[in-house]
Amino acid sequence: MEDRRLLEREERDLEEHVELIAQEFRDGFAAVERIGRPGVTIFGSARIGPGDPTYALAREVGRLLAETGFAVVTGGGPGIMEAANRGGQEAGGTSVGFNIELPREQRPNAYLDVELTFRHFYARKTMLVKAAEGLVLFPGGFGTLDELFEVLVLIQTKKILNFPVVLVGSEHWQGLLDWLRSRVLERTLVSTDDLELLRLSDDPTEVVRIVEECYRDKCAEMGVQPLEAKP
Repeated sequence: MEDRRLLEREERDLEEHVELIAQEFRDGFAAVERIGRPGVTIFGSARIGPGDPTYALAREVGRLLAETGFAVVTGGGPGIMEAANRGGQEAGGTSVGFNIELPREQRPNAYLDVELTFRHFYARKTMLVKAAEGLVLFPGGFGTLDELFEVLVLIQTKKILNFPVVLVGSEHWQGLLDWLRSRVLERTLVSTDDLELLRLSDDPTEVVRIVEECYRDKCAEMGVQPLEAKP
């Protein structure tokens, strides 16, 4: 694994490795350019199958985003990623997958118009954020939590412009939000403004409305033409 080689103290091919990383970033930036429209990145578990109601919910969010004019961007794998890409592609939108090489092979799903597989998590996560005008997170495990908190830190520290971060599935996320308020906020380890970066919804129409309104406000502030919904 390239990441493991880099992090081991015995790594001796640093120049070669740095060039591999640089090329991966160049390929990623080119892939983002190919999208051609504002995107919304969707995260969630790869382990949720088509028979799960959450899969159907992610598929519906993907469809609504595409109909609104957004590209649907995911990590390109199975589960929630597949569901969102599937919904976006079925609605005639642009469906994007930035996959990752893993010890247990993660194949790209079958619903991708723009596709790129990465060796390095940090290059992949950069593209998932760069392509996004909003972030939507469905239930997931360590990977989803990692992506959630990394983006919150980037917004909090103003490394990226503030954009919507929407959590879908109150049964899954409410406990985390309660803990953040009762433990982390109570000890002033974060501010109220920090927690207000997060929105929670179980309604796919509301999820898309939150993202769309924020994007249109941003376009108005910048004096640029907002996206057009698909006819």
